[in-house]
Amino acid sequence: MKIVRSKRKTIALVIESDGSLTVRAPLRFSRKKIEQLLVEKTDWILERQDWIRQHATAVHHFEAGEQFYYLGKTYPLVYVDHQVQPLILSESFLLKRNLNIRAKEIFIAWYRDQARHLICERASKLANQYKLTCKDIHITGARTRWGSCSIRGTLNFSWRLVMAPIEVIDYVIIHELAHLKIHNHSTEYWDYVERLSPNYRTLRKWLKENGGRFSF
Repeated sequence: MKIVRSKRKTIALVIESDGSLTVRAPLRFSRKKIEQLLVEKTDWILERQDWIRQHATAVHHFEAGEQFYYLGKTYPLVYVDHQVQPLILSESFLLKRNLNIRAKEIFIAWYRDQARHLICERASKLANQYKLTCKDIHITGARTRWGSCSIRGTLNFSWRLVMAPIEVIDYVIIHELAHLKIHNHSTEYWDYVERLSPNYRTLRKWLKENGGRFSF
């Protein structure tokens, strides 16, 4: 924790991009009062630090050999000269060399396509398995939410989710499917999620700690 004092009139708690805490306080604001405030704001501080860790953006330069995630595993990027499709995944991500300027655009399009097939298929299968009915499933470009469920029963999932392991993908799907039955995050809701996904706590924790890797 870093304390920065100035002629300001109010105190502010700032969670920096690396997750550290900075306290910006008036010159005469005592250390004791600062510590008391930190105790009162402990839950908020931890939640914000978790959010920062989850949404720390991975930086990609799309250089040869750079690693990219798919279903929880990493594959190196290899540029090739002769290939019909722009991007293919085998033991590596194979990208046509003359499309290197559009690499980010091509990767996003590829991930979206994979998400559209895989997530929609698994969401429909899990909905049928648990006798839940969703009206539609959409793949979005959401940066801060892995999934959501509308009041009308439409499920939305970020294309970035296909970078995670399949069991994590299933947890996020179940998380949203459960909202078709219980539209809140009450104890009843989490009990229901646990019935559908007994190890959801482990999967949820994994996603919070590693989700920042699944981004551009």
